[in-house]
Amino acid sequence: MSNKTDLRIMKWLFLVASGISLAAMTNAQDVRLAEKLGYPADAKLLILHADDTGVSHSTNRAVIVGFEEQKINSTSIMVPCPWFPEIAEYAVNHPEYDFGLHLTYTSEWNTYKWAGISPSTEIQSLLNEQGYFYATTEEAVKHAKAKEVETEMRAQIEKAIASGIDPSHLDSHMLPHFGNLEVFKVYLNLGIEYKIPVLIPENYLALADSFRIPELQNHVIIDHIYEASPDIAPSDWNTYYTDILNNLRPGVSELIFHLAYDDEETRAMTKGHDYYEVKWRQRDMDYIMSREFEQAIQKNDIQLITWKEIKEVLYPE
Repeated sequence: MSNKTDLRIMKWLFLVASGISLAAMTNAQDVRLAEKLGYPADAKLLILHADDTGVSHSTNRAVIVGFEEQKINSTSIMVPCPWFPEIAEYAVNHPEYDFGLHLTYTSEWNTYKWAGISPSTEIQSLLNEQGYFYATTEEAVKHAKAKEVETEMRAQIEKAIASGIDPSHLDSHMLPHFGNLEVFKVYLNLGIEYKIPVLIPENYLALADSFRIPELQNHVIIDHIYEASPDIAPSDWNTYYTDILNNLRPGVSELIFHLAYDDEETRAMTKGHDYYEVKWRQRDMDYIMSREFEQAIQKNDIQLITWKEIKEVLYPE
C-alpha cells in the first residue's frame, strides 16, 4: 500500500490481518466443498499463497524458489507488469503449479510504474495525468468507470490465456474491485464467464445477496484469510505467522505472503514506502524457508490444498 488512507481502505474491505471469516456458503455448503475436495468437514485446509508475481524479477525468483522448495503452493500474477513474460513462460513450463491472476489497475510505487495493456483511449478513467494506473486504491475507486475496468480486466485475462496460462483463480491487487458495486459485478461476472473461481471478501456477501447475485456461491470459498499487517513489529514476524498456523480453524483458509529478495531491484522498486517494502518481502521469504514454518504445518495436522483443486470442484468440465 502506498499510504495510510489506502491502508484504512484495505482493512475496511478485506480485514485480513485479524483473520475475519470469509465464509462463502452456509455451513452445509462448506461441508459439501470439503467433501468434494476429499476431506472431512473439520479438516484444516490451507492454501499457501504468494501475491504480486510478475511485478519484478526478484519477486519471480522468490516465488519460483517457493514453489520448487514446496514452501508455497499458489500465486497470482500481475499481467500488466514488466516481468509478466518471465513468469508466464515459467507457468507454461510448469503446469503442475497453481497460477491465478492478480487483476490490477493500481500502480503503487513511487518511481516504478505501469499502465494497462488496453489502449489508453479505452481506459482513460483508470489512468492518471502521467498515463499510469493510479497509485492508491482510493484514487482508483474514485475515478474508475465499470465499463473501462471490464475492458482492462478482460484484456489481462485474455493475455494470460494467450500466453498459455490456465488461471486457477482471480483476485484483486490492492482491492479496488471491491470499492464500487458496478466494478464488483464486473469482477464477479468475468469469473463466471471464464469459469474461474473469484476470491471475494465476506463484507460483500450481504451486498451481493441484496442485489440478487446468485452465482456468488461459486466464487467465495475461503473461510479464513490471513496476511501480515503494518502494525506487526519485524521482531514479531515469525511469531505472527506461526501463531496463525498453531491456531488455524477448520475449513478452507488462505495465508498470503509477499515474497522477494532484499536486493538492489526490490530496494529501488519499493523506495519511499513504509509498507510491503523490501524488508517486509525478505522477512516473508525468510519465514517460508524456515524450519519453524515447516514444523508448524506438520504438527497442526494442516492439509495443503490449491486453487486448482477448488477450480476442478467448481468447474469440473
